[in-house]
Amino acid sequence: MQRIATLVVLWLLVMTTCALAGDAPCTERYGKGEQALRLATGSPGELGLVGALGEAWSARSGMALCWRKAGTGDALAALKAGEVDMVMVHGPKAEKKAVEEGWATGRALVGSNEFFIVGPVADPAGIAKATDAADAYRRIAKAGALFFSRGDNSGTHKKELDIWASAGITPSGAWYTVHKGFMSATLQRADAEGGYFMTDSSTWVAEKGKLRRLAVLFRGDPVLINVYHALLRAEGGKAAVPAAVDFAAFVTSPEGQDIVGSFGRKEYGEGLYNDAAYAKKYDH
Repeated sequence: MQRIATLVVLWLLVMTTCALAGDAPCTERYGKGEQALRLATGSPGELGLVGALGEAWSARSGMALCWRKAGTGDALAALKAGEVDMVMVHGPKAEKKAVEEGWATGRALVGSNEFFIVGPVADPAGIAKATDAADAYRRIAKAGALFFSRGDNSGTHKKELDIWASAGITPSGAWYTVHKGFMSATLQRADAEGGYFMTDSSTWVAEKGKLRRLAVLFRGDPVLINVYHALLRAEGGKAAVPAAVDFAAFVTSPEGQDIVGSFGRKEYGEGLYNDAAYAKKYDH
């Protein structure tokens, strides 16, 4: 009987670990715990913020963090399918819909950055003179200037499409190039080929030292503020994994927010993200 009880306990431990770690491979794993919380996000993971938060959380929780690289659309799809336990995303409409439909919960403000429209220093479309983001896009389309789109249903892609819609334009033609890559890769291609692109400010700060042909040509329109939220997978209206609740609480705590607001400052001379207190005024 004792042997059977031991086997049952071991089986439960294995099943719990599988439920947390899942079958999908981690892009990166942070911390040394045997069990891993599964989180999907894009740029915050690519630039290292998730790693900084994950290592700090792991030290206090004893669990590891499994980061899966995914833009907002794919991250939310993975959350809905139960492939991850939580996400860190920037697609307000899709986030609110997920909560309304009941498969996501605990939507919490994490922080923000902003979008920059970058392009060749010569600025052939003249977007530096634009009155707002929609005007900048109209100028690019009118000039037929090379423009790169991520085209991947990410938060950046969703924002880009919203701006095209505001401009009254359905982009198409040889000048409009869909790259299907993540932020850094698309920014690097725009630099290599001398095209326009809408990048987030965090990636720009981290990558600008490697770029040779691009400059920030338009910024400052409030529509370009980019706000991140954490969402947890829900079952029966409640968070499915207690560890996700704990990690979300850590990220929004003073300690976690200090990591968010100061991340990158030592390496780049400026922070890559604003904390939730700053982001709150843009959170609609």
